Amino acid sequence: MLHTFAKKTNVPILTTMNGVDLAQDDLHIGFIGTHGNRVANMILNECDLVVAVGARLGIRQVGRTAQKFAPKSDLVRCDIDEYELSRDIKPNEEKYHTNASDFLRMLLNENVGDYSKWRNRCLDAKKILAEYDVQPGNRAVEKIASLLPANPIVAVDVGMNQCWCAQSLVLKGYNGRIHLSGGYGTMGCGLPYAIGSCIAMDKKPTYCIAGDGGFQMNIQELETIKRENLPIKIFILNNKVLGKISETQHYDLNDRFANTTAASGYSVPDFCRISEAYGIRAEKLWSYNDLDNLKSWFTDNAPCLIEIMLPENGLLTPKISFDTGVTKPILDKEVVEKIERILCL
Repeated sequence: MLHTFAKKTNVPILTTMNGVDLAQDDLHIGFIGTHGNRVANMILNECDLVVAVGARLGIRQVGRTAQKFAPKSDLVRCDIDEYELSRDIKPNEEKYHTNASDFLRMLLNENVGDYSKWRNRCLDAKKILAEYDVQPGNRAVEKIASLLPANPIVAVDVGMNQCWCAQSLVLKGYNGRIHLSGGYGTMGCGLPYAIGSCIAMDKKPTYCIAGDGGFQMNIQELETIKRENLPIKIFILNNKVLGKISETQHYDLNDRFANTTAASGYSVPDFCRISEAYGIRAEKLWSYNDLDNLKSWFTDNAPCLIEIMLPENGLLTPKISFDTGVTKPILDKEVVEKIERILCL
C-alpha cells in the first residue's frame, strides 16, 4: 500500500534503518538518523511536512534536541502503539492511533496532489551527493546488490556492515526483504536470520551479509547450513577489526583500542578454510569487483561463502554528532549551498 501511495502521489519516501526495505528500487532515496544517508537528513531539514507511519522516531532519528528534528516541518504520526504516541516530538503534531495499512488506506482516499517536482528535486540533490560519504564497504555492498536477483531476502549482521547495507543495499524490485537487528544490536544475528528465512522460503536462495566480528558469533551454524543443504550465500565484509567498537574508541577514547584491532587483542581466522572444513565452497576476494567472476554462485542451489577483504581503517560516514548535531565529514560550503538551493521551499 505504501508503494501504491508513492506511485500515485510521487511523495518522496524516507525510511528509518529498520524500515529501509520498504522503499527500494526506484523509490529508494535513503534512511534518516545518526548514520543515515546525508541526502535523507538534508531533505528532512528542508521539508514542510513529515508523515511518520509506524516510525517510533527514537533518539537515533530525532537526536538529543527534538526541536532540531525537521525544523521547518509540521509532523503527522501514525502508530499502533499508543505508548509511542505518548511522547511529543513537536508541540502541535497530529497523532493517529491506528495500524499502518488503515492509515495508508485513508491517505489513498484523500485528494493528495502530485509531488513529482519536489521528488525530482530530492533526486537531484541525491545525485550531487552520490560521490560523498562513500567508503569501500559501501562500494562492496553496492556491488553485491547489483548482482542479486530481483526481490531477494537478505539477512544483515550487526556492525559497520549493517550501516553500509542500510545506506547502500538497494534491491531490484519492491518485494525483497532486508532483515536487520535494528536497535537490539545483536552481533551474530545474520546467519540465524538467513537460516530461518531460507527455511521459511522453501529453501530458495537467501543471502547473508556479515562482518568478520559478527560472523564469528555463530560460525558453527555453517554445520546447519551444510546438513540441511540450505542455499545460503554468505558475504563476509572482512576489515579485520571490530569496526563499530573500534570507531568509538578512535573518536571518543583517543585511539585507546582494547580487543578491537590486531594490535589490541582481536584476530580473525581464515573463513574460507573453516567454510571448506564444513563442506561449503568458499572464495576470498581482494576486490569486490571480482564478484563478477562468481555471479553463478548467487543463484544456484548450493551454499557458499565469499570473503571480501576491506581496508582496516575504514569508517562509517556520514555521522551526526549526538552532542552537537553536526554531520561529519563536513561538506564544502559551496556544496551545501547548492543542495539547499535545490531543496529550499
